[in-house]
Amino acid sequence: MSTAAPDTTISSTDLKEDLIHHLSITLGRDQHSANSRYRALALAQTIRDRLMVHWKNTHAAYYQKDCRRAYYISLEFLMGRAMGNAIINLECLNAVREALGELDLALEDLIEEEQDAGLGNGGLGRLAACFLDSCATLQLPVMGYGIRYEYGMFRQQIENGHQVEEPDHWLIHGSPWELCRPEYQQRIPFKGRTEFFHDTQGNLRIRWADTEDVVALPYDVPIPGYNNGTVNTLRLWRAQATEVFGLHDFNRGDYTTAVRTKNEAENISMVLYPNDQSENGKELRLRQQYFLASASLQDILRRWTSVHGKDFSNFADKNVFQLNDTHPTVAVAELMRLLMDVYGQSWEQAWNITTATMAYTNHTLLPEALEKWSLALFRHLLPRPLEIIMEINARFMRTVANKWPGDGNRQARMSIIEDGPQPQIRMAYLAIAGSFSVNGVAELHSQLIKDGLFRDFYELWPEKFNNKTNGVTQRRWLAWCNPEFKQLLEKHIGSEWITDLSAMRALAPLADDKGFRKRFAEVKEANKQRLADLVECECGVTFSTDAMFDVQVKRIHEYKRQLLNILHVIHLYNRIKRGDTDNWTRRCVLLGGKAAPGYAMAKAIIKLCNNVAEVVNNDPDVGDLLKLAFLPNYCVSAMEVIAPGTDLSEQISTAGKEASGTGNMKFMMNGALTIGTLDGANIEMREEVGAEHFILFGLSADEVSSLRAHYNPQEAIDACPELQDVLALLRSGHFNALEPGIFDDIISAISEWGDYWMVAADFASYIAAQEDAARRYRDQENWVRSAILNCAYSGKFSTDRTMQDYNRDIWKLEAVDPRQ
Repeated sequence: MSTAAPDTTISSTDLKEDLIHHLSITLGRDQHSANSRYRALALAQTIRDRLMVHWKNTHAAYYQKDCRRAYYISLEFLMGRAMGNAIINLECLNAVREALGELDLALEDLIEEEQDAGLGNGGLGRLAACFLDSCATLQLPVMGYGIRYEYGMFRQQIENGHQVEEPDHWLIHGSPWELCRPEYQQRIPFKGRTEFFHDTQGNLRIRWADTEDVVALPYDVPIPGYNNGTVNTLRLWRAQATEVFGLHDFNRGDYTTAVRTKNEAENISMVLYPNDQSENGKELRLRQQYFLASASLQDILRRWTSVHGKDFSNFADKNVFQLNDTHPTVAVAELMRLLMDVYGQSWEQAWNITTATMAYTNHTLLPEALEKWSLALFRHLLPRPLEIIMEINARFMRTVANKWPGDGNRQARMSIIEDGPQPQIRMAYLAIAGSFSVNGVAELHSQLIKDGLFRDFYELWPEKFNNKTNGVTQRRWLAWCNPEFKQLLEKHIGSEWITDLSAMRALAPLADDKGFRKRFAEVKEANKQRLADLVECECGVTFSTDAMFDVQVKRIHEYKRQLLNILHVIHLYNRIKRGDTDNWTRRCVLLGGKAAPGYAMAKAIIKLCNNVAEVVNNDPDVGDLLKLAFLPNYCVSAMEVIAPGTDLSEQISTAGKEASGTGNMKFMMNGALTIGTLDGANIEMREEVGAEHFILFGLSADEVSSLRAHYNPQEAIDACPELQDVLALLRSGHFNALEPGIFDDIISAISEWGDYWMVAADFASYIAAQEDAARRYRDQENWVRSAILNCAYSGKFSTDRTMQDYNRDIWKLEAVDPRQ
């Protein structure tokens, strides 16, 4: 990777002149009509101008060098705000601040005008965004493909403690960062039927006829590398009808029918993850997945044939597709369809290309989270891809039978088509059969998918399976979001860490430097104040920076065990009420995250958190000893404030259930200590920093597995007086006096319904670990030392390293410097 000197051509004078030009001429504003939003737009266009030159040069370089390319296909890209990332990667922050200062403007005020791009939900989408940033910084020719959701997932409001979903119209004012490319639109077929026909050479072939097509319109977003002249592309597809409305119906006054086709088409890119509790919701999700796969593959094949014609002899040498989780895995069947039905390849030719170019990343150990679609729905919506999947499965079953003759049980377990009253297509199995690489995202996760989830496939194809531990980009998650710490690092260890996070190891000796510890603590204090201000503004709860900031922010799910955290807060509340406060560590607990709209238990946990917070925060006996807040509408820009201000990071999933986690890494590199189980990437984080700087509790994955067969949660409850007291307080209705019975399901999930997520089993260990964390925090000198060491040993968890691993083992791309 090239490490050029800072781009001195970006001057504050030029930035100021261009900003004034865009505000006055491009946007047509004057002193009477300009406001912060228009000034922010003018700044965005000023920055985009600088990106555009590099963007065009990068695109040209890839064509000129005819390089091997990778395509990252993901249903989510949780990009966050683009402005700060672009400024950091252009390394023009000082020039921007100087230009704005001359205009009496503050960058922070303009940044706040930008909406978070609503293109993802949680770790999966944020990981994809970090991946693209690192690929551009490493100058790897990688292009992202996703969907341009009009409304994102939803905007979370809290009303009377309940989650309420409101539309997240993040595009209400448009986006200055995107570039519409109508010349590259694609037509996506649905429904219809298949038929045999003879082509002009007399060959018998199949075509998909009488389809209901949707147009995929591409919008390109620039992805700048760090100060290296590279700007890669994220292409997002918007769904449109082939005809905007039926003029005949409109003229008859039937306005609803006139626009029905338009509305049905546009629904595909309207909302991320529509609620799939209904059949219509299921159909829309499948439409989204196929729409993304087909549009992206058609676009890639268009690009290939524009240069090479229909010669696919070295297509696999020049292209590789990375499927980000199971959502886009219909791409296996779609690539086969396009190669055979559109470009005339034989089955064998198409299968050889497909299995040499497709690579699959698994992100979950939860079988219920793997995509499965009913055969009936697939036949109705995607009849031609279904025929291809059936043929893939028939040939695959012969492979299995040849490997294990007569083993009908294994064949049934491995079949892509799951038999039953309503046969299902197991999309993860299709991905494994059609890919040359299958990777997990942490060492434990990768081992567990080989030992359990995909064991049969591993025994058939061990060479396909590999691990690629996740990471995050330090440019957004340290350089941008923690500017005071960035300055401290540059003063003491330089700036090499911005492109090589392993350089943070130079911090380790400074952990024993009292002066450095003091300055580090001052930076943390300032960051805690920023976080306290956010909590005060959004939650109306006052956090004192003298207290430990104990934080768990992530998607709400039972396996992530936000419930365990809330039960611990109730335990602390119990202690305060009975006067057990000797050697007390004041604690401010912050939770945040969205629950899927159809996930009743997750929404009940949010309600419980808010009800407990209402009691705890208003009890005069508690005072400043304990605070609890639930931050609504958790998002990337909120995390940019949260990560630098956190003392204790809660990574407390049931062992064996979290694939990796990436929030844990953001907290680590910003100097938080982790309290966690031996799950996901926690294990590797603990190995890197040392056991004494990680607060461990709970059962291991092996222990969970061994215990599950004979687990009786009541025995765990009986053995833990603290848990008994917590459950007794819950049952008494202390937190829901005016809403009787609303938490009965939560109580039953722990005590009567088997406690699948091992909350009771781990509770005693958890509160002991929390007491250890409190004791450590009271010893501030050693706490700060541990915090510095967590930063120092976070180097493994950069996506720069992750992308180098993907490239070395899977993609095998050569870096391309567009400046040469």
